Amino acid sequence: MPTQTFNIGDTIVHRIIEMECGFTPALEFLPKMTPEMFAGTRDWMRATKALDDKDNLVLCFQAYIIRTGKHVILIDSCVGNDKDRPTRPLWHMKTDSIFMDGLAEVGLTTADIDFVLCTHLHVDHVGWNTRLENGVWVPTFPNARYLFSKTELDYWLAKNDKTTIPPVADSVIPILEAKKADLVTSDYGLNDLVSLIPTPGHTIDHYAVALGKDAIFTGDFIHTPLQAKWPDLSMRIDYDPLQSAATRWKLLESLCDTNTQCCFAHFPSPSRGLIKRWGDGFKCEYITD
Repeated sequence: MPTQTFNIGDTIVHRIIEMECGFTPALEFLPKMTPEMFAGTRDWMRATKALDDKDNLVLCFQAYIIRTGKHVILIDSCVGNDKDRPTRPLWHMKTDSIFMDGLAEVGLTTADIDFVLCTHLHVDHVGWNTRLENGVWVPTFPNARYLFSKTELDYWLAKNDKTTIPPVADSVIPILEAKKADLVTSDYGLNDLVSLIPTPGHTIDHYAVALGKDAIFTGDFIHTPLQAKWPDLSMRIDYDPLQSAATRWKLLESLCDTNTQCCFAHFPSPSRGLIKRWGDGFKCEYITD
């Protein structure tokens, strides 16, 4: 299922799914989760296809496209092609047409994208920012403005100055050099419908994206349903695990029992639902229409 289209209010939303698979062992991904905690979750995680038969978390790597009637907005840009990612064999020098086929399937071309919102600058959220053209990294979406948090960008550029970080070098810096970037704060309002929400912790200035009160596009402030049940469980590479946990508690509490749809970056398909209370934590009731 490379794409899915649905309506949220008057807005058309597309999911462009680059890959969805068992990705990493749950107990490695969430270092503070005990084997005892995990044992009690195995059945319901498998029932919702969030865990494979090898106890790997099933993660979806996808982009969301919002069509507001005025703008076409891409939220995060997945993994990308031709990128040197030797530590991730699934991503390394990938050459498939899945992402571009997904755009075509929903009737769009790269030229149709007006804005690219990068919730943060990790490898699987910036990959299609650029594509390789005659040996040079160029913006994939030639007419788009790319919105980066300035705090987030400054952090990664400083790290890249010390040691080259491939996703920054091949998927972020070329956007700056092409003068396609807008540097914003993580509470920036793009227009009267779409705004950014500061959700720090996973990275230094991660943001989520709000579609009015109708929906929130989470980025990586949460990765798996296990972190809804236990918001204190931070994933292994969080910049500030305590802050990321606090962010999850705050956002999930504010979303609980409301009609605001959560469009998750990495939850398995259908990746969209409503937050409900579950014991001391929360769960997602998926929307499947």
